[in-house]
Amino acid sequence: MLAIKGGKILTITDGTIEEGTVLIDGGKIVDVGAGVEVPDGAEVIDASGSVVMPGLVEAHCHIGIWEETIGWAGSDGNERTEPATPHIRALDAIKANADEKGLEAALKEGVTTAQILPGSANVIGGSGVVVKTAPKKTVDDMVVRSPSGMKIAFGENPQRVYGVEQKKMPSTRMGVAGVLREWLQKAKNYMEKKKLFKDDPEKIPEVDLKLEALIPVLTGEIPLRTHAHRADDVATAVRIAEEFGVEMSWEHATEGHRIADFVAEKGIPAVWGPSLGGRGKWETRERNFETLKTMHDAGVKIAIQTDATGSNIQFLPICAGLAVKYGLPREEALKAITINPAEILGVADRVGSIEKGKDADLRILDGDPLDLHSKVKTVIIDGEVVHQA
Repeated sequence: MLAIKGGKILTITDGTIEEGTVLIDGGKIVDVGAGVEVPDGAEVIDASGSVVMPGLVEAHCHIGIWEETIGWAGSDGNERTEPATPHIRALDAIKANADEKGLEAALKEGVTTAQILPGSANVIGGSGVVVKTAPKKTVDDMVVRSPSGMKIAFGENPQRVYGVEQKKMPSTRMGVAGVLREWLQKAKNYMEKKKLFKDDPEKIPEVDLKLEALIPVLTGEIPLRTHAHRADDVATAVRIAEEFGVEMSWEHATEGHRIADFVAEKGIPAVWGPSLGGRGKWETRERNFETLKTMHDAGVKIAIQTDATGSNIQFLPICAGLAVKYGLPREEALKAITINPAEILGVADRVGSIEKGKDADLRILDGDPLDLHSKVKTVIIDGEVVHQA
């Protein structure tokens, strides 16, 4: 049993506890509060003068599949050979070793949970996975949810890769939408034939891995993780999602300020970012931290992402701090890197807040978590100390 005692506890979902205690057993939080008794024989971490909060949750990144410092040999994020590859999985490309710099950076900053997705070269890029960031013998031992969503992409990326570079469909926004509709309809037909002929081996369709991968989307088990910067692109994505009755999240949401009310009305969560890089293409020209406040004020559930390795994952709390500078309430900024992404990823029953029964994933700091000067002292995942400053 482990007790973290005397710290200022930011539970995220149930207020702040001054000089509180978090009691951990079997990798889970078994109690939290100001008057929690520490059993005899328990290991104690003295957190007096420190801030204790849940481990951060990165809602959208590519660590481990774009291995840092390696170059082309570690660039496994995009299968740029055909515009629809729903059968490929980020899980199959993640380097889980302790020397993978993206995972190492996440761990040291206390980003304890992350969704790793394929890139955005393809209209349908494959499935993502939610993992804990403590390296294990295999990535399978790090998995929290798999698959966690089907990555799809609108806009300049698939148009450039196929229309400009390969001179084939899709070369236009119409083409991108057409490819997505085509494959969702194929999967729908395939699913219906499987059901219709389940008792007739001669007529049941041969197993098609691409279409099998899309069935969880059509049945509502996983959402479309929709890469789109522009408002018109996400409007098209919503149109298609409603045609097929599927769920979606809006990844990047650069122009979220333009249609915040529309997105809120549709109940679509927005995973905003990355934010610290330049405006490298037309789609990102309106990138601005004020977008987060606008979406929050409209009632959109928001999370902040770094898109690492496109940006550095250790800057996730800095992004939240900048969101406060530009008007997002402090409490909401903390939620945007903890409980909100956990809910968007479908893992809030385990991570994102300090509550009884949840995984003991914690981040202990020497100061305010949104202060640039604050340093991470200790990181705990599943009740084990995995990083000590």
